[in-house]
Amino acid sequence: MIFLQLFFEYFKVGLFAVGGGLATLPFLYAMSDSTGWFTHTQLADMLAVSESTPGPIGVNMATYVGFTTAGIPGSIAATLGLVTPSVIIIIVVARFLKAFSGNSLVQGAFYGLRPASVGLIAAAGWVVLKISLLDIPLFRESGELFRLFRWKGLVLALVVFAILKLWKIHPVFVIALSAVVGAVFRFAGA
Repeated sequence: MIFLQLFFEYFKVGLFAVGGGLATLPFLYAMSDSTGWFTHTQLADMLAVSESTPGPIGVNMATYVGFTTAGIPGSIAATLGLVTPSVIIIIVVARFLKAFSGNSLVQGAFYGLRPASVGLIAAAGWVVLKISLLDIPLFRESGELFRLFRWKGLVLALVVFAILKLWKIHPVFVIALSAVVGAVFRFAGA
């Protein structure tokens, strides 16, 4: 039963998340709330690992959640669930797009999908930003504005941003260095 549930939940994610792996994040946060398979904080960690490993982010995350939920068969079920809608849609679109590519309705649909995918990615970015740089529960508890920010994480984010803007350092090195810094100084707990 869990395999079908994994397949179905990720099928829904794959069907409605237009714009790639980051666009799946709002759906994954909703899945977290409805299934309890992972927390929002665990999802942020999965995102970090998925971005730093080879392969598409969405597939990496589906495989990870499936594995932690139901082992190797679960990882296969979740991954297949995520990619099946894309395969079906690509087959259908490939057959009809050539004939209808000049159609104004098709052009309009593509025009509407672009900002929708930007919105999904921006929403996901906001959630990751909140988890990484803001401590809203501590702020609510204390009422002190200073307690709203995770200062170590904010400084690390600014340093990484400056490094990427000022020097031509490959992002893989920045990700690796950030992982080491986070492990040494335990940014997640501060």
